[in-house]
Amino acid sequence: MATITAALVKDLREKTGAGMMDCKNALGATAGDIEAAIDWLRKKGLAKAAKKSGRVAAEGLVGVAVEANFGVVVEVNSETDFVARNDDFQALARSVLAVALDNGAGVDAEAVKATHYPGGGTVADAIANAIATIGENITLRRAQGLHVAHGAIGHYVHGQIADGLGRIGVLVALQSSGAHDALAAFGRRLAMHVAASSPIALDPQGIDPATIARERSVLVEKNAGKPPHVLEKIVESGLKTYYKEVCLLDQPFVHDPAKSVAQAIKEAEHKVGAPIAILGFVRFALGEGVEKPAEPS
Repeated sequence: MATITAALVKDLREKTGAGMMDCKNALGATAGDIEAAIDWLRKKGLAKAAKKSGRVAAEGLVGVAVEANFGVVVEVNSETDFVARNDDFQALARSVLAVALDNGAGVDAEAVKATHYPGGGTVADAIANAIATIGENITLRRAQGLHVAHGAIGHYVHGQIADGLGRIGVLVALQSSGAHDALAAFGRRLAMHVAASSPIALDPQGIDPATIARERSVLVEKNAGKPPHVLEKIVESGLKTYYKEVCLLDQPFVHDPAKSVAQAIKEAEHKVGAPIAILGFVRFALGEGVEKPAEPS
């Protein structure tokens, strides 16, 4: 039988908002499998929501840089927030960001690490030197870029502690032949929305089918016993609600929640003077999904 630790119960409570005893029961019923426990609670109507964003934080910085129609976002991690505010660490993060921007389309962390670093060696060498100098483990965890042939890259840094460096970084690719300044201004507002609302896909077609199947299973089991035709309507309604929560185009626009993001885009097209297509977005939240060792009790 799996050992149900206080840390595991705490993690489940943070992810679901359920009570302590309900979390203990859920973990006991699922042999300590936290994802199965989330579903167990949801099926019984005891979880507020299964939060996907990964609440355990690692320290460091997320950086964003844009040049013309190309933008990059990187996450450089350190062990403590104190180091993230260190001038040398910030200089490293900016240099890594510049290298990533020069790398062009298809940028990722491994490609950036292998790239020449200003002053000699590779980015990986520069990180190793920083570890020796600063005295903490430092990693380039991830990097991603977005490009549009014609249009603008909306970008935003939340929790900014230095120019282009903060705790959440967002890029949004807007393809359009319209007025660039108006498009860029709307792109920034849209990037701020992504930072606040944390969508997982542009639309339902972009969601992993396994994720949709899991949501459907939860809805079916939660409403078990209802007539099949009623159950199907409930499930479809529940999925529509889910899409409004996690799909960018379906979400209420944070700057005007009375309209959806899709409706806000249509309105922006009048100001820009041309159709706008959202080709994609990237949202990096510092430490998202990284488990840190439990604090000693």
